[in-house]
Parts: sequence; C-alpha cells; structure tokens
Amino acid sequence: MDDREIIALFLARDEKAISASSAKFGAYCKTIARNILKNEEEAKECVNAVFLKAWESIPPKEPPVLSSYFGKLTKHHALNLLKSSERQKRGGGASELVFEELEECISDKFSVEGELDRKELINTINKFLLKCSDTNRKVFVLRYWYCADISYIANYFGISENNAMVILSRTRKKLKEYLIKEGFSI
Repeated sequence: MDDREIIALFLARDEKAISASSAKFGAYCKTIARNILKNEEEAKECVNAVFLKAWESIPPKEPPVLSSYFGKLTKHHALNLLKSSERQKRGGGASELVFEELEECISDKFSVEGELDRKELINTINKFLLKCSDTNRKVFVLRYWYCADISYIANYFGISENNAMVILSRTRKKLKEYLIKEGFSI
C-alpha cells in the first residue's frame, strides 16, 4: 500500500490505517526507537504509541512524506521517554552522547520567537548535507537522525570504528564552519 492510500485511510478514520502503517513503517520506527532507548520492549511500546499519535494527528495533518513523519514522531516520542525515565542513573545515556557531539555545532538556544531561525537552521543543515559525499552524509544521518552506534555505522559501511568517528568529527567541523559562514552564531 502506498503512502497516499494509507493517508486516505487515516482521513477516512479507517482503523486499517494503523495496521497498514505498522506493516509498512513498523520496522523502520522500531529501529529508530531501539537506537535511542536501547531496550527492545520499550521500543515496541514506543512504536505502538507512535501509531496512536498518528491516528490522533491525521487529520488535520496530511504529511507529505509519511516515512519522515513516522520517523520524526518516533524520534520525539523515544527521546521524551528517555528524558522521563531515569536511565542516566542506570547507566544509560548513549543517546545523550549523540546530541552532546552536535552541541559544538548547534546550540539549543531557540525560543518560540526563534522558530523561524530553527527552520532556517534546518534548511541550512540540509543544504550542507547535500554538499557532503554520499558516504559522509549517510554516516552523519545514521548517527544524528537514527542515533546509531558507532559500531553499527562502522559495520554498515565496512570501515573501522575509528574511521567512522573521524568522518563524524570532520563532518561536524565542516558543518560548524558552514553554519558560521551562513551567519549562525555557534
């Protein structure tokens, strides 16, 4: 079933929308949730909550790219679960490390008034990523969108973990330089 058909089911309030979404995007969403939460059971619960959230938000929303919409819902829900739990005390926090790595490039000092700045930042980062090599872009997205472990990235590309970390470090440095050149204060 294609995205338009699934959205049509949501708009018609047909419960088949959830099963169709689960069949098409369930594994994708579970991967994102598992990378963030590091727990299989919590990842399953997160994905179920995401499909419920989609049921509640479509309509009125009609996302143009359903995979991105589900990915974004999953990432936000998983991060909220991570924040609300006390994983740091139990030795978690690998996902926090991912975001700490990006802090050298991007500050989190946006307010409601700064929403336009945030959107401009997102567009600028997307432009930067389009200028990166295919491998560097994929490594960056795997790490900072999917919160993938360095070991997973290294295995996926058939490179050493050190090489993956070097690619990420150099890409972050180039991103920082690019953002400064584009007028963002770091």
